[in-house]
Amino acid sequence: MRIREKQRKRECFNELQNEFVQDPERYRGKWADEFFGRTAPLHVELGIGRGQFISTLASLNPEINYIGIEKYPEVILRAYEKKRNLNVTNLALICFDVTNILEIFGEEEVDRVYLNFSDPWPKKKHADRRLTSNPFLVKYRQILKPDGEIHFKTDNRKLFEFSLDSFAEAGWRLRNITFDLHNSDCENNVMTEYEEKFAKLGLPIYRLEAFIGQKMNKH
Repeated sequence: MRIREKQRKRECFNELQNEFVQDPERYRGKWADEFFGRTAPLHVELGIGRGQFISTLASLNPEINYIGIEKYPEVILRAYEKKRNLNVTNLALICFDVTNILEIFGEEEVDRVYLNFSDPWPKKKHADRRLTSNPFLVKYRQILKPDGEIHFKTDNRKLFEFSLDSFAEAGWRLRNITFDLHNSDCENNVMTEYEEKFAKLGLPIYRLEAFIGQKMNKH
């Protein structure tokens, strides 16, 4: 049944191809002018899951351009439903492997990257697959503006501690670090579906902000 359901969702994804960005590589360095048609901050979420987080942000901040990236077609379909239900026009959805992120964003094109509840890849031999490992941090540094930043949330303590070390070793500066987000003074937190589930169980959420240059004003 799961295989059949997965096939059905992939068929649905194929039918809705026009709702997702096709050949995103052609917009590299030109997202503002050629896709969104306006100059505005560009915020990107890598691994959007069912899309509640990025769709909500887009609806709350119409002055910002948003891009949500998800590797799996059957997952990004849920994000499309959220986007459609909220009727947001400042959000682009891309089905793409973020390992190749340099293929779709130009140098210093992005203002902010969101990493929410990324796969922890717990085995040591898979450490470089973690989205906060140094190979990815090198890529983020290229696509982020000098005052760009990364907002990272996870429920995995080991991944969070790994990320703290990874950012520090790579020379990133950190702020607003919390080991219990929902009992902190962090304001305007938008939750993912996954986060809501853990919040109801009273489990801690870990969060940090990393930046490479001067601090930028929050939106």
